[in-house]
Amino acid sequence: MSKANLSKDEVKAMLILACERIIAAEPMLSQADRDLGDGDHGMGMERGMRAAIEKLNATPEVESIEKAFSTVGMAMMSSMGGASGAIFGTFFRNGGKALNGKEAFDAAGLAAFLQAGVDGVKQRGGAAVGDKTCVDAMEPAAVKAAEVAGQTLPEAATAVAAAAEAGKEASKAMVAKFGRAKTLGEACIGFPDAGACSVVVIITAFRDFIVA
Repeated sequence: MSKANLSKDEVKAMLILACERIIAAEPMLSQADRDLGDGDHGMGMERGMRAAIEKLNATPEVESIEKAFSTVGMAMMSSMGGASGAIFGTFFRNGGKALNGKEAFDAAGLAAFLQAGVDGVKQRGGAAVGDKTCVDAMEPAAVKAAEVAGQTLPEAATAVAAAAEAGKEASKAMVAKFGRAKTLGEACIGFPDAGACSVVVIITAFRDFIVA
């Protein structure tokens, strides 16, 4: 039965599912990064998500919805290092701050989380849509979430996951402006950005938890 909104404990369970999905996707994420860079993105994300699960499970009951998201962000920042740790850590921490005081996670909360998260990432890394980064999946997801914020949470999550996937697919046609992929020029066309792949895994896990 799909969920109209999530309690703080359900948010914790959703986040753990997202972490587990990233861990399972490590080979795919590493290959996506190998196609464009040095191939360490998947292993870094796996390390960050293992640390996040450990932190989330360290307390039997999560303090708040905001705290659940920020715990993931802090764990990623402290365990991963490198650009991905800073970027995805910022995504979860900034997004979590936007949920301060919320007793339930609904479609409007999903929109607030995604917008604050991508705003933080853009501010930190300087990337925009079209630069072949995680922002190419994050921003379309945030835009769609704002459009469907008045719908039910399952409807919104389904639409947002589709938007993230479309953004990742669009990144295949782009020439990278950041990172090691930047040196490849047009040779990187045809491959999706690894960070955008990670965003899709995370948001698809959110959708699957919500509609289950």
